[in-house]
Amino acid sequence: MSLGTFASAGVDSKRQRAVPLPHTNANMKTFTPDSSIASDVIPSANYGDRNKGRLPDMIVLHYTGMPDVEGAIARLCTAGTDVSAHYIVLEDGRIVQTVPEAKRAWHAGVALWAGEEDINSCSIGVEIVNRGHDWGYPEFPLRQTAAVIALCRGIMLRRNVPSHRVLGHSDVAPSRKKDPGEKFPWHSLANSGVGHWVQPAPVVRGESLKLGTIGDDVSDLQQALARYGYGLPINGKYDGTTMEVVTAFQRHFRPARVDGVADHSTLTTLQALLASLPEEAKAVAAG
Repeated sequence: MSLGTFASAGVDSKRQRAVPLPHTNANMKTFTPDSSIASDVIPSANYGDRNKGRLPDMIVLHYTGMPDVEGAIARLCTAGTDVSAHYIVLEDGRIVQTVPEAKRAWHAGVALWAGEEDINSCSIGVEIVNRGHDWGYPEFPLRQTAAVIALCRGIMLRRNVPSHRVLGHSDVAPSRKKDPGEKFPWHSLANSGVGHWVQPAPVVRGESLKLGTIGDDVSDLQQALARYGYGLPINGKYDGTTMEVVTAFQRHFRPARVDGVADHSTLTTLQALLASLPEEAKAVAAG
């Protein structure tokens, strides 16, 4: 079975033969994986040192967004692409490490969270094999989700990552990214102690804030999103940037409707998330 066929063949990976992984580049120095559940190491050429020795205390989850596994691994590991991640989680649940956790992988790009702009220096990047929105956006297989949970739990223990700092690429780069997207089972991760989550408020009819709205209610929304960690100006105008951030918030925390409109459900879910942050995180948000 070709790699492209595997990527297109649905979610029942138990019935699939294992995908053959590319051979390690002989010129690349291999390393011992940080995670005991990583089945393979394929060293990437794309990494550097963390800025000022910054220790990672965040996990950023991505999807690969490419039509096949082989192309995704090649892009993340080949010199000159200027992109990488620490881990790749395949559809069948296998985990490949490509950059040591101590190093700075190049996965977040231009990004911002809680006032911090060098997300690559403060985070561990995990790429989840999924074709993404541009290639049909399939569901995430249960075996893959279980592997992501196990991997993240280990990283959280090793790196002392708090649950509210397990984020999606779209959270830290809402104007550019959609991944891992509204189909990603954040609630399942949270049920296993990975990530911050509350039950989303139901979607009901009522007044909402949307593109073009101006006023104190918009300022309050922007301030609440900024307290949680999102990067956006607080100007009282429901502009394009605000809409992008609300859309990213919905993809992660209120996936039933992703439309960039701050309805009652979105606002209530945001307030519940803020109220359920640990006290030390609330203090940082308030400051």
